[in-house]
Amino acid sequence: MAERHPRNRTGRRPLRRGLAAAVLAVGLLTASTPPGYGLGEAAPVPGPRFTPLTAAVMTEPAPFDATDGTTHLSYELLTTNALPSSARVRLDRVEVRDARTHRVVGSLSGQALADAANPVGDPLPGADGYTPAPPGPTPTVIPGSQQWVVWIDLALDRGRRVPELLEHHLTGAVLTASGPSPFEETVQVTPTDRTAPMDLNAPVRPGTWYSSESCCGNTHHRRGLGPIDGRLYVPQRFAIDWYRVGERGRTWEGDPARLTSYLSYRQPVVAAAGGRVVEVQDGIPDNTPPVTPPVPPIEETVGNHVTVEVGPGRYLLYAHLKPGSLRVREGDHVAPGRVLGLIGNSGNSTTPHLHFQVMTTPEFFPTDSPPFTFRRFRVVGHVDPRIWDDNLGLQPTGVLPITPSPYDGPHRARYPLDREVLEF
Repeated sequence: MAERHPRNRTGRRPLRRGLAAAVLAVGLLTASTPPGYGLGEAAPVPGPRFTPLTAAVMTEPAPFDATDGTTHLSYELLTTNALPSSARVRLDRVEVRDARTHRVVGSLSGQALADAANPVGDPLPGADGYTPAPPGPTPTVIPGSQQWVVWIDLALDRGRRVPELLEHHLTGAVLTASGPSPFEETVQVTPTDRTAPMDLNAPVRPGTWYSSESCCGNTHHRRGLGPIDGRLYVPQRFAIDWYRVGERGRTWEGDPARLTSYLSYRQPVVAAAGGRVVEVQDGIPDNTPPVTPPVPPIEETVGNHVTVEVGPGRYLLYAHLKPGSLRVREGDHVAPGRVLGLIGNSGNSTTPHLHFQVMTTPEFFPTDSPPFTFRRFRVVGHVDPRIWDDNLGLQPTGVLPITPSPYDGPHRARYPLDREVLEF
């Protein structure tokens, strides 16, 4: 007996499942978006629609105040071209809106969108082996059945209200043999985190320090996508690598192949907040700089480290410590300012530095990375070129090219941005 398909309220039978439905979707997905449907207008026909892209956020966006005088929202939009592999989708614009008022609070288009989007599994933009998107007005084209990440970093004027709910409005076109078919869709309504970021003391002793790979630019931390236990995470989103800076911007002197040449090496690491030690790892040898070390086993990624629970679902990670220098044990209660160990070069580290961040779990893999601020510090400059841990020891003199920053001066309860030089 032939299978009967119930009719829906429009009098039409629902589409069959499988590839046939997906192929039909290429032609049908724009049918509910009439020509002339403008940005910001309500859809004239309510109800479900075929959409070429699906989307999901990878964390609950959490606002924080930074040294540039703005309030940031930094998170990821994981988009999938749900059409067959032969159907490409050109993504022209991503708007982040207040879901209750539909007011646009930020947008990406053109080259800015191309620079903020890449396929899952591609190398980090700017890293060796990465091919940048071609220039042009609409260079972001997502092949069928492929998943991309859009790295969203919004900067809102200080005092501007952060929406409680965000929605994401996508516009573009499905590229078919007969020409582009425009589409618009509103996807992924998500709440913003209303929890205030942790306001911390410095994790190092007073002095001048280089804040490397902090949010919100194109860094290994910010764009470090990790497939862990069957899920994608960004476990280092707001992590900061700290390097001690000496006179005239010097970070090392002498032979860069010697650990003791680096001013950061053996500097004390101190508790940025009081809490209970929940994890201690020691015994991993320091790497010899400046050659990039082999990728360690996942359990040794952060090297010798201390993890301190400082609140419900909040843990502070102090990583890449010198072997044998750790001064606490699991279960210890530490007060702010207590010495936890000394900076080393263990784990996935090329030159001595402190990797510091807030985590949502006691372990580094898997975890989420929420923002935080420091109670007080002074910005004294900025480093313009990208100088990663991997090549710090390869610089000709070990002197950072520090220039004045528009944000020089004292700051309170702020997050230091990438490549700032500051005094604690």
